[in-house]
Amino acid sequence: MAAALSTALFSYADVRLPKIFGSGMVLQRAQPIPVWGWADKGEKITVQFNGRQKTVKTGTDGRWKLFLNAENHGGPYQLIIKGKNTITFNDVWVGDVWVCSGQSNMEFVLNSAQNAEEEIKAANYPKIRHIKIPRAMAYQPENDLEQPAVWEAASPETAGRFTAVGYFFARKLQQELNIPIGLIHSSWGGTDIETWISRDALEKSNLFVSDEKLASHADLESLIRQRKEKTLKKIKETQGGFADAAAVSNWKSDTFDDNSWPQVKIPGLWEQSVQNFDGIVWFRKTIHLSAAEAGKAAQLELARIDDSDDTYVNGARVGGMQNKYNDRRIYSIPAGLLKAGQNVISVRVEDTGGGGGIYGTPDEVKLTIGAKTYPLASAWRYQVEKVFDNSSANAGNPNDYPTLLYNAMINPLIGYAIKGVIWYQGENNAGRAYQYRTAFPLLINDWRKRWGQGDFPFYFVQLASWKAANGNSNSGSSWAELREAQAMTLALPNTGMAVTIDIGETGDIHPRNKQDVGKRLAAVALNKTYGKDNAFSGPVFDTMQLDGNRAVLSFKYAEKGLTAKDKYGYVRGFEIAGKDKKFYYAKAVIQGNKIIVSNESVPNPVAVRYAWADDAGDANLYNKEGFPAAPFRTDQWDGITKNAKYTVR
Repeated sequence: MAAALSTALFSYADVRLPKIFGSGMVLQRAQPIPVWGWADKGEKITVQFNGRQKTVKTGTDGRWKLFLNAENHGGPYQLIIKGKNTITFNDVWVGDVWVCSGQSNMEFVLNSAQNAEEEIKAANYPKIRHIKIPRAMAYQPENDLEQPAVWEAASPETAGRFTAVGYFFARKLQQELNIPIGLIHSSWGGTDIETWISRDALEKSNLFVSDEKLASHADLESLIRQRKEKTLKKIKETQGGFADAAAVSNWKSDTFDDNSWPQVKIPGLWEQSVQNFDGIVWFRKTIHLSAAEAGKAAQLELARIDDSDDTYVNGARVGGMQNKYNDRRIYSIPAGLLKAGQNVISVRVEDTGGGGGIYGTPDEVKLTIGAKTYPLASAWRYQVEKVFDNSSANAGNPNDYPTLLYNAMINPLIGYAIKGVIWYQGENNAGRAYQYRTAFPLLINDWRKRWGQGDFPFYFVQLASWKAANGNSNSGSSWAELREAQAMTLALPNTGMAVTIDIGETGDIHPRNKQDVGKRLAAVALNKTYGKDNAFSGPVFDTMQLDGNRAVLSFKYAEKGLTAKDKYGYVRGFEIAGKDKKFYYAKAVIQGNKIIVSNESVPNPVAVRYAWADDAGDANLYNKEGFPAAPFRTDQWDGITKNAKYTVR
């Protein structure tokens, strides 16, 4: 791929710009504006913008680049590039450009957010512009995006497709600053941080178990080809090949005999049990009902389905959703459809990227008839209908090898002037949380070095609460350790963190409240980047003093005092331990900007922890400005992820 691109650069007859440029875009204000592209070698290129003009000649490799003068915010303008041909970009604005990146909680669109319908109706912000970078992987750094991308203005017709976190971040900035805000949205759900870091940075780091260098392009292609062959072979062996269209048409019927189909546990993504691929899988479940229940209306719940589904009961379609991987599937079964004896639920699931299947908690998969509930979390029959040509079985998974997303989805953006980055990622790295202390700063320093704009703002979201493995202080919590690694990254200059421990959802790794996430990121930016005198942080642990059986904790960012969001005033989320390292829930009392912590079972405390659990949603300490306290611990005892290392899969 890289070789083909290199050859093409020498043969362009027309001037061309990277796909990140387009009508409706936002260019970065208050600094020289880089514009670059390709044309025939030695060709004169003229660029006109806002009444000014600059020229440059292409080099022997067909490349050209120039810098337009710095501009104040404003627009709309035209950007005109002339060579042997002319390119005109209309409706171009100058403002602040933020890159939005990470995994699924950044990829999470406004359509799925809390109060989505109302938010979308109100999304009339023509100076907020968004471009979604298409998903792509590459073995080597690419000079341009693989697929075209389009800049869109925020409106009720478009905003539903925007990153929700990015939109709410931009909305707050636009409201406060009244300048155009551009969002370059480059994210991919379920991805490790290592795939977002450049090869050069990784090779110079100590992230690898061995000293082996990253494999060559040819090695990677061979690896992907072998994986494709292995995946397809295993599927064929498991189910005896792939059925034709005529056979598939019978799979929704209650009379179809599925006894020869293999079984899989539901709920659960099929990558964890079947195979790692993108495509279409059918799931079937047979239940038996009594004559008394036959004919009654019922409710079928199938947790969440990634990405799309068509759901049938006894051959009749009862529901389905398209491309809504985070929405609960709750379908009504009309009276007269269920019958005495055997009843069959058939679900056609289509997954176009990342995880696929029916996922959630066991209690979310059930059939309810009147007051009686039939649990459906158990073994289901399944059959793979199709593996997509662009499936991870063919192209690989972005986590199969490091740098793949950096090469295809970040490197093509570098050079486009930006204000900063907002980042929401870490769920996939929780199992290697201790190593995230190295990996996350590595990514930030890597991007800053590549962009060449100095230590630009890099603001990120600390993981929200989620049940994960139900880890806690006594059993160990990988999510708490990941949050700690994120907080430690604040040691880097010009960084900031939005704490979201209070807005997670126990049963959903994708909390819908993205409004507060965006607002808290914006609060950090308004204070640190734009010089506003606003609160931007909740209480941050400062010091601990031991006083008999009590621990006295003091906090920064709590000058106006502390408060607990509880109608009775109880402070929750604190634990205390002695030298035995056994933690007990602690009584916590607020005294100004201090917390007094104790438990009768710990007469000689040595350590205190707050919100130290995978799901720490009950933690309720805030400052008077309404920002939640950041999780912390006072000890340095080894965690459960200390020895987990990154390896190339």
